Amino acid sequence: MTQHLNERFWEIDLLRGVAILMMIFYHVLYDLNRFGGLRIEIHTGFWRYFAFATASVFLLLLGVSLTLSYARAAQSSFDQRLFPKYLNRGIRIFAWGLLITAVTWILIRDGFVRWGILHLIGLSIILAYPLLKLRYGNLVLGFLFLLLGLLIRDLRVGSPWLLWLGLMPTQFTSVDYFPLLPWFGVVLIGVFVGNSLYPGYHRTFRLRDRSQAQMIRGTTFLGRHSLLIYLVHQPVLIIALFLVNAVDISFSIGL
Repeated sequence: MTQHLNERFWEIDLLRGVAILMMIFYHVLYDLNRFGGLRIEIHTGFWRYFAFATASVFLLLLGVSLTLSYARAAQSSFDQRLFPKYLNRGIRIFAWGLLITAVTWILIRDGFVRWGILHLIGLSIILAYPLLKLRYGNLVLGFLFLLLGLLIRDLRVGSPWLLWLGLMPTQFTSVDYFPLLPWFGVVLIGVFVGNSLYPGYHRTFRLRDRSQAQMIRGTTFLGRHSLLIYLVHQPVLIIALFLVNAVDISFSIGL
């Protein structure tokens, strides 16, 4: 099904919006556990897999979105003009990741974000660019990254400089950690999905347009503004929970 280049695929925004809601729900539990005395094991068992599933949806959709933006831009630009756009976008998102690093270092220090999901997304946008034309190659590379990530998961090194790759020093902790291995593999699998289901910015399957349904419109709105929501949702959540006396954050900011 042909899609106008100025139109978005509403189902992609919908899925991203669902992932946003999953993330917010998980972080409510995280904040209540960390600041409110809620006793729930959010780092193990079901909630651990819930967090992994949420991140996987985000990164899979990142890969799909990269193929869509590439297909759209390629129809109006020369290939050599496209890379600077991806480079700038990757650097910009990586810079937001560095801001998260600085803020978490100031506020929580222990377990601050050294290499979180925004760092990964920024680097992935740049690294994925030369692979965006591939289809099955991305599927193979994606599973290879996943396998390598599993193989090095329990390895420990004496330096933090390989954290970005997936090699952790001993006693490393972080509230947000998404290394290249294995998570870039999820992005590449998303590129494969995008090139399979939306080649040349065309949907290859029939889908009834539900984009104007009220609930779907609200969820797709979240999906269209996922970066902004990611950046502001935690401060908003903590303040809201504090105002209803659900959490006590005074100890964590030195009051």
